[in-house]
Formats: sequence, C-alpha cells, structure tokens
Amino acid sequence: MKQLYILKAGTSFPEIVRHYGDFDDWTRAALGAIRVPVTVVDLQNEEPLPPPSQCAGVVVTGSHEMVTDRLPWSVRVEQWIPALLAAAVPFFGICYGHQLLAQAMGGTVAYHPSGIEAGSVGVRRLPEGADDVLFAALPDNFVAHVVHSQTVTALPPNAVRLAANAHEPNHAFRLGENAWGVQFHPEYRADIMRAYLLGCAGKLAQAGRSVPAMLLSVRPVTVASRLLADFGALVERAWQAGRC
Repeated sequence: MKQLYILKAGTSFPEIVRHYGDFDDWTRAALGAIRVPVTVVDLQNEEPLPPPSQCAGVVVTGSHEMVTDRLPWSVRVEQWIPALLAAAVPFFGICYGHQLLAQAMGGTVAYHPSGIEAGSVGVRRLPEGADDVLFAALPDNFVAHVVHSQTVTALPPNAVRLAANAHEPNHAFRLGENAWGVQFHPEYRADIMRAYLLGCAGKLAQAGRSVPAMLLSVRPVTVASRLLADFGALVERAWQAGRC
C-alpha cells in the first residue's frame, strides 16, 4: 500500500524536543486527520528512501543543517527528487525541504545576503498563487512563522513563484502540478516559534535583532498552517482515487 512519507531532515534543539516534540511530530499534526498511512524516514540516520512507486506523497521537513553543505544524506535525497517529480508524486518541502527541492531541480541556494529571518512575519501571496490548488485558499497577505539563514537565490527553470515578502523573494514556489516548496514553517505553532526565538537568541542578538520585540510579535498563525492540511487532503484524494 502506498504511504505518505515524512522525510525528517534533522532534529530540533533538545529543550524544544523535550517540551514540544520534533519536526516530524509537528508535520504529522499539521497534515490533519488523513487516512493515508504515514511513515517517517529519518534521513540523518541513513534510513532507506522509498521508491517513488510506493509514495502517495512526500513532505521534507526543516533542518538545522545547511543545504549548501551537501551532506551525504542530503545529496542522496537531492538525487532522488527528480524521479519522484517525474512520477508525479505530490511533494511538499518546508524550509530545508524547499531549498533542497529547488537545488535538486536546477535552482541555486546560498546564505541570504540580508541575514537571518525569524519570527512571525508578513507574507504576500503573488498573483500566480490565486490559481494554485493550495495557495488559492490563502488571502493576498498573511502571517507565517519563519527561521532561516539560507535562501533560494534562483528558482529552478519553469518554477512558478507563489509568495514573497520584502526579505525573501522566494517564500514559496511550485514545480509542475504536484510539487511545492515553502520557506516559511506552516507546521510551527506560536509556542514553537517562541521557543525557536529563544533558542536562537544569541545568534539573533549578534545580528542586531531585538529578541524581546520579536517574541512580542509572535502570534497564532492559522492561515499559513492550513497549507499542510490542504496538502494532506490533496494526497488523500489522489490516494483514494488510486492515482498515487
């Protein structure tokens, strides 16, 4: 039976994991109450990747690693992604997964020239998003949780840019009809976002950011978080119809 695979690209800070769980836990919760079997693959532990024929859908989580480091497990996933997309398997990349999707399909990734973006930030849905199966349900402007130092500096050929803000021009994109990457974190709750700001407080302070002000600006994000639930529903519809 085909399954929806969550590819866990790393683990969070130990204190966050103790209190809130890890990347795969948040992703599974945000996908909602779907009936598609869900399996987690721990990439850093070299667990095997499933063949595309066994995938109803794939989500690649965030990570504390950097895509440009081209770690062996990351390169293995990068080389696997083109076959997955060729098989029209629904794909959703979050932060690290977003950047890995871009790099795998011919885009480029680098450290952001303006440094880290973190906290609850405004994001603008671009006109192309109004016709997208996932982004059409979002308003023109919404708030999302973010924490990233690297960015997609150039999108892959034929990518459709879906969302941006003043800091990040490529906050979301789509390839073909079944693959999405989002730089923001639809799986984060407000408490997780606050915990991340505290965990990154030293780095943020060194970058000249006011951590207390950022903490005060954190708010519940319901609009952006629906993307994963809608992706889960999309996978389930195709799974039930026997198309994937």
